[in-house]
Amino acid sequence: MVVFLHSGDYDRVHQGLSIAAAAVASGRRAEVYLFWWALERFLKGALDEPDLPGREDVADRMESRGMPTPRVLLEHLSDSGLCTVAGCTGSLGALGAEARTEGSGIDVWLGWSAILQRTASVVDRFYL
Repeated sequence: MVVFLHSGDYDRVHQGLSIAAAAVASGRRAEVYLFWWALERFLKGALDEPDLPGREDVADRMESRGMPTPRVLLEHLSDSGLCTVAGCTGSLGALGAEARTEGSGIDVWLGWSAILQRTASVVDRFYL
């Protein structure tokens, strides 16, 4: 199962990591690929507080119901041993950021050629 995360919007990052968490919880391998604004969110470490502009009611509801943050979901994915989180080197260059794995939640850095090879036979794909 593969999740391609392009948007850095909190709800999309949360949804993508939730999909991957559901996959690994059922014993399936998952790969999450980060591009552009999703990659930027991970590099900034902005995975804790729900930021849903104009929808503070939803953010409050998520917190009151104890819904896991993207950081908690990411920890679950990492602990499972069944998920790889990959950052796109092209997006990294466009953002003018530095590649790092320490503290970012990103396991590996890949370009499009490698991404296409790794995902060629995957049927379950989600784009957010």
